[in-house]
Amino acid sequence: MNSGASSHMTWHRDYFDKFEEDSDGSSVRLGDNHKFLSKGKKVVASPYVKKSAFKETLLAVLKTSGLETELRNTVFHWMRSHNNNANINGYPVKEPLAYLRKAQLQWEKRIHKSLNSMCSELGVPLARFRLASDKDELSDKWTELSTYDIDLSQYRPVYAPKDFLEVLLWLRSPNYRPMDGEGTWNFSQIPLKVKTLSELRCLYAEVSRGESQLGVKLNMPSVYPNIPTLEAERTLHGEKVILSNHAPLAQEFLKRGCPRCLRGKIWSQVLGSQIRQANIQHFGELKNLVIQYDLLVDKLIVKVMLCFSRDTEILSVFNHSASNPVHAILKNKSAIVENTVIFPPSGIIPFHGFTMYAMPFCYMYENPIALYYTFRAFYLRYWFRLHEVSSHEQGILSLCLLFERLLQRYEPELWFRFKQVNIQPVRVVFKWLMRGFSGHLPPEQLLYLWDMILAYDSLEVLPILALAILSFRRDNLLQVETLQNVESVLADLSSVAVISLIQSALLRE
Repeated sequence: MNSGASSHMTWHRDYFDKFEEDSDGSSVRLGDNHKFLSKGKKVVASPYVKKSAFKETLLAVLKTSGLETELRNTVFHWMRSHNNNANINGYPVKEPLAYLRKAQLQWEKRIHKSLNSMCSELGVPLARFRLASDKDELSDKWTELSTYDIDLSQYRPVYAPKDFLEVLLWLRSPNYRPMDGEGTWNFSQIPLKVKTLSELRCLYAEVSRGESQLGVKLNMPSVYPNIPTLEAERTLHGEKVILSNHAPLAQEFLKRGCPRCLRGKIWSQVLGSQIRQANIQHFGELKNLVIQYDLLVDKLIVKVMLCFSRDTEILSVFNHSASNPVHAILKNKSAIVENTVIFPPSGIIPFHGFTMYAMPFCYMYENPIALYYTFRAFYLRYWFRLHEVSSHEQGILSLCLLFERLLQRYEPELWFRFKQVNIQPVRVVFKWLMRGFSGHLPPEQLLYLWDMILAYDSLEVLPILALAILSFRRDNLLQVETLQNVESVLADLSSVAVISLIQSALLRE
């Protein structure tokens, strides 16, 4: 190769390397996919890419090589996950409000204390090697762990949603002056900005306009004369979306609902959780760690979640989460930083009902590896915000506040009835919100709801649905006087049509 050609290729490769860094030092992380990075360098070193018309020729070669879509998807996922933490005095902070940071820290200390208490009560360490017999049994029953017989009678959840709710209800802004005799009836003492119904209508524009949606009516006719039903129409369009392999297009497609036969592939496209060889290898390593080590939290979770608890890649969530992982001291070691480890390796302590975040994915995937990576991506994007003290607009605190303001504004009769009988409205719906309604709605209706979360990249649909359900059961709720009876009225949600109720809530005047 002559020196001219060599310098041509070197210049182009250097350009592609620099493309990973933007002006403020943050990165698009093309290097996370080494295979893609290698293909990209070959493309820019191609003789078809001319220095004199670099942009035009590079775009043309990217399109013909098929890398354009992959690059667009990479940038799409980077933009969604880019760290936008606030800064105070030049230092990045994960939670800008000091009193919420303090509350989260105190909550983490309680969780740590609960873990230590459980260890002391049971006389077991946080982590230990499994016995050889246990390893063999676990390995043999890996595909049918529901038959893995262990005594769980002595184990209790580290915490439950009601424990976390008590923490939230006692939060007080230092700028808030309570009135005499005022208790913890609602979240009015938390001055966070949440959307109005008008703003929510703009966010969920397609739903607010009453556009035809899957899940509203069985066998709804298509607008196309040659297609019999809306589901057939959506299936036809969805197959084209899958072939395009374009994540933003898949996200847009979800706004009118997704046929069950395509949902797994569409969700994987939106979340960027398609399975590659590296993912298969990583899952195998996680499985081996499960078989090798017995963690205290293993008794509180099930198969896929066992791998989740060992996955150190999940620690990336703490870059933009308001929470921090629990640190444990190595056995028989002094309490210094060098002798501490994160427990569990993922940094996430499971609470009562935590596995409900993963359960709906079992209806979408036969392959446990595909199930795991899509669930993990969903958790890292959304669910982590539902069990931390944070002022983020998608956090559980803001969702509770949004629910209360919508209820007070659009169901004043119910609001005053709850106040009259001293029932805090948020206690009625908190489990729904914290679990994303998993375990409370029929699977098909739940997946329509989670379609909307992905489509609009927002958890604000959860309090909208909570309001709609209370409105739907208004007459019965007005006749009861205790929290127990209210919960009885709302216990069975099997008749709830999620999309119809959300539409009715958004169309209120």
